[in-house]
Amino acid sequence: MATVKIRNIVLGEGLPKIAVPNVGENEDEILASAKEITAAKPDLMEWRIDYYTDGIKDNDQLISTAKKLREVVGELPILVTFRTKNEGGVLGLSEGGYLDLVETVIENRLGDAVDIELFHDEKRVQELVSDANRYNVVVIMSNHDFEKVPAKDVIEFRLKKMAEMGADVPKLACMPHSAGDVLTLLEATNEVNNEIPNPLITMAMGDIGKVTRVAGQTFGSSLSFGAVGKTSAPGQLSIDDLRNAESYLEIK
Repeated sequence: MATVKIRNIVLGEGLPKIAVPNVGENEDEILASAKEITAAKPDLMEWRIDYYTDGIKDNDQLISTAKKLREVVGELPILVTFRTKNEGGVLGLSEGGYLDLVETVIENRLGDAVDIELFHDEKRVQELVSDANRYNVVVIMSNHDFEKVPAKDVIEFRLKKMAEMGADVPKLACMPHSAGDVLTLLEATNEVNNEIPNPLITMAMGDIGKVTRVAGQTFGSSLSFGAVGKTSAPGQLSIDDLRNAESYLEIK
């Protein structure tokens, strides 16, 4: 597996790295949460800017908050994510508004990595990937299905499509309804992991999917999301529980 470096961490080697979401709704909450997250010593912080309504309305404010955030977290890598409402986010944006916002994130280097959702205008998404390459911002391309686990061949197609479109790290999360659904995701992850060089991120949400959050080293997922305080997805474990569970399953 090829590896991808995000600031000072490397995805694709050793245990899956741990990201903690920052879901502060205003600047004070964002910075306070960042202090708590930094103290917990994760590998990466995901800044969920879809929770930051005022910042989304004002680019200058968003950029100003990003600078303050960097001062708080120091060298902790930052992944900036606007999760659209269709894929589980909290704030609706038009197609153009979403793509313009991602462009702002990239061209102002608001983080070390950016999340770009797969299912948007393909030409514009590829332009954003090229932008990210120019600005040395790692691209995590994503797809989230909160209703079901897609068929195995669909999961494989989407992950490979992300890689073909230039994603550094393809990501897919989905909602299982049975143990069989969880196995479908794990099998697809394992197969794609053996077929393409990119590090992958996959997870099944909810209680029944928790196993996918801790067994990434076995099946080929390079990053898992743990919580410090408020969670950002169903089935998310605390950072301490996630760290302990991953260590029990470590392949040495």
